[in-house]
Amino acid sequence: MAGFNFCAKRLLVQRDSEFYTHAFPEDLHTYMTHSQISITPTRYTYPSPGFSHYWTMGSGRHLLKKLGRVPSIAAAEARISWLWERDEAADEVIYALYDKVGIRKAMEVVREVLAAGPAGMETAPPALRKLLEEMLSPTYPVQSELLEAGAAFCRRTGVKGLIVLRDYCLMGGYESAAINKPLIFTGALKKGPAKRMAETTQFWIDVTGTSALEPFATGFCAIVRVRLLHAFSRASILRMTDWNSSAWGIPLNQWDMTATNLGFSLVFLEGVRKMGYQPLVTEVNGLFHLWKRIGVLLGIPAHYLPDTEEEAIADLYAWTMTQPPGDADTKLLARALMYEPLQVKYLKYPWQKRLLMRLNLGYNHYFLGQYACDALGLSPTLFRYQPRVMAFFTGLFENHAEPDTPAYLKKVQKGRKEQERTNRLASMNT
Repeated sequence: MAGFNFCAKRLLVQRDSEFYTHAFPEDLHTYMTHSQISITPTRYTYPSPGFSHYWTMGSGRHLLKKLGRVPSIAAAEARISWLWERDEAADEVIYALYDKVGIRKAMEVVREVLAAGPAGMETAPPALRKLLEEMLSPTYPVQSELLEAGAAFCRRTGVKGLIVLRDYCLMGGYESAAINKPLIFTGALKKGPAKRMAETTQFWIDVTGTSALEPFATGFCAIVRVRLLHAFSRASILRMTDWNSSAWGIPLNQWDMTATNLGFSLVFLEGVRKMGYQPLVTEVNGLFHLWKRIGVLLGIPAHYLPDTEEEAIADLYAWTMTQPPGDADTKLLARALMYEPLQVKYLKYPWQKRLLMRLNLGYNHYFLGQYACDALGLSPTLFRYQPRVMAFFTGLFENHAEPDTPAYLKKVQKGRKEQERTNRLASMNT
């Protein structure tokens, strides 16, 4: 989600007059009228040439065993229209505010409104006020204790949780050519992955803090900014590039947004389990409740998002099994992330940077498997065995204390300190 922050900001250097030559909602509404009803984007491919291996020979077998069935492809067919669905409320802010005053002034207005808290609602421009009012009015039951349980679990995973995000969730997401096209069209390859990684990590830390999703809290404000940057990216791509909608659907469409959400919930959960963690039932339930809330705040309809791990597995199957294979762009993105450690500024010597690159590659191979790593063009490494040792010792000393006990809270605090320290180091690369 937050991975588009940097790419969207890159487009801010364009002249306002170049960007704002058309009224956004009318243009897109007309386009949707002619396209949505009659076209299934050519990206829709079943069975997926790339992800079929994951479900038949890879880690997906474990998930299907847990689910107890192979989901019907009918669920995926019913969601084809999601490839044409967008976040209309955020798009309206782009049209009504950004188009009228220019991008820099609009971002300043958003910052001032969020900084003022509830009082800022009174002076917010109508479209922005409408967006915030929608975000402040839950359309489904939200349980604060479950939100905190999910956030606390994310925090207690410490630096290992950040490894999962980088080397499993993010790298694994590059296996699909479709979901990553907006990154390509907003220039991610030209600027490199370091800043995108730092901003994604910062977003994750912001939204997993204590009470982070309360109105105008740190996580809530981060979500507002990301949501508007997503809308800005979508508008920019459609206005300023040769985006092929008949092939890819709408940029940052609702189906790809739900898939990204699954990356932060289900894929993350599987990753930390592979790292040796044994999450409690309350933590698992809390994790999905947390990311459903984050997804809804980001503009995804609540009924598009899973409530349970079983529902999430079925949703992941529907999305992955209809994805096109990776292409040259996916390999370029993957290799850019692979070589990113060679550019870090917090390590002094080249041998340290090469070692970090090989360690990350080891986790890539451990999480994704040989088949996926070959498809992404990732180099082989003997360090693929190191994560198994790490997972063994993590499991050996796993905390089985119940939430809200001193022992559990100590683990959570320790994990968050690790994450904040790692994030500070990562920010040095930006």
